[in-house]
Amino acid sequence: MTALKLSPALQAAGTSLVRMPALFRTAAQAGMRLRALGVALGLGLATGLTMAAPAQAAAEAPAAQGSTVVDIVGRTVQIPAQVEHILLGEGRFLYALALMEGAEPLKRIVGWQGELAFADPNGWAAYQQRFPQITQIPLIGRTSEDSVSYEKSVSTQPDIAIFGLGGHGPGRQSSLVQALEKSGVPVVFIDFRAQPVRNTAKSIRILGQAVHREAQANAYADFYETHLQRVQSRVKDIPAQQRPLVFAELLAGVWDGCCHTAGKGNVGEFIDAAGGINIAAGKIPGAIGDLNQEALIAQDPAIYIATGSRPQGSRPMVRAGEGVSAAQLGSSLRELAQRPGFEMLSAVRSGRAHGLWHNFYDAPTNILAIEAMAKWFYPERFADVDPQATMAEINQRFLQALPMQGAYWGDIAPLKAKP
Repeated sequence: MTALKLSPALQAAGTSLVRMPALFRTAAQAGMRLRALGVALGLGLATGLTMAAPAQAAAEAPAAQGSTVVDIVGRTVQIPAQVEHILLGEGRFLYALALMEGAEPLKRIVGWQGELAFADPNGWAAYQQRFPQITQIPLIGRTSEDSVSYEKSVSTQPDIAIFGLGGHGPGRQSSLVQALEKSGVPVVFIDFRAQPVRNTAKSIRILGQAVHREAQANAYADFYETHLQRVQSRVKDIPAQQRPLVFAELLAGVWDGCCHTAGKGNVGEFIDAAGGINIAAGKIPGAIGDLNQEALIAQDPAIYIATGSRPQGSRPMVRAGEGVSAAQLGSSLRELAQRPGFEMLSAVRSGRAHGLWHNFYDAPTNILAIEAMAKWFYPERFADVDPQATMAEINQRFLQALPMQGAYWGDIAPLKAKP
């Protein structure tokens, strides 16, 4: 190729283009997305050079130093060298990202599914007060997978997309995964919902690699594993006949009838990890399903747990989570326990009914739920374990931008004596 001769005035400008291989490599990795291409075209016009000169410079430069990560479903995904724009398949993945993003947990989020404000209105309100710009983050969908828009997703121009295995956002079988990857956007799967005990620490490490926050992610994963091992090591040798029967009603009071619950996986894994026997295991064909009230009464679990977070009209439900007091949690649980049939449960009559923040089922802070359950199941064996202290350490070490403040777990309020 004939060398391109430049005037002295243009030689300096041309030199800056020769120093830009990273820009063109990033654009190639991202399928020549409009953002990078526009910058390159603008610079070419400004210097009066043809596109051949920067293209030649990029071709002669060494290859970009990206990385790979094996996600939670075993896919090897190429990660860009720079990740400045993150698309979240679930808004609640903010709770994971915040553990490693320091003072600016929203800074790199360019789009997400819209279920956060619906699923955890108290948490959303706290973030909105601290970070008003949260309302400006584009939504790619509402509260279900089928509401997600490919056009809206691509328009956020992400460097990477973080998806879960299913739920409110796009899952593994979503057509959006292939469409994004064809557009040059890598998709990484994590999981705090389907098998949270098995996958939380792994998913945190994967997320840290994917967004280049390895040190912060590994610190939290190590913390999580240490606390989980403490619980599991104390319950592993307890014979089945000495373990309490437990029932967890998910979003208690929200649904018509009784009783929405978890079988194998999901909150059921928390019960197993804490040394309880989930009476719905084996009776629910999937991770989530319904157990009829007659079966619940017949089993008569020693411990009843109700989860809740969001209001649902005038229905009684557990109030738990950000900004909720222990008294509010306890009284809301007492109101739920007064539904017909629940007064027959030994757990309610003996005061072994408890409330839990519903979104623990999809958040990496679920270690708090596991520790709380362990104390409910075995008060003496876990007398030295304080989930409140565990939350304080999470706040101090990992959530300084917006600490968790409120009753995320608690006990039923005592029944008031009749006058």
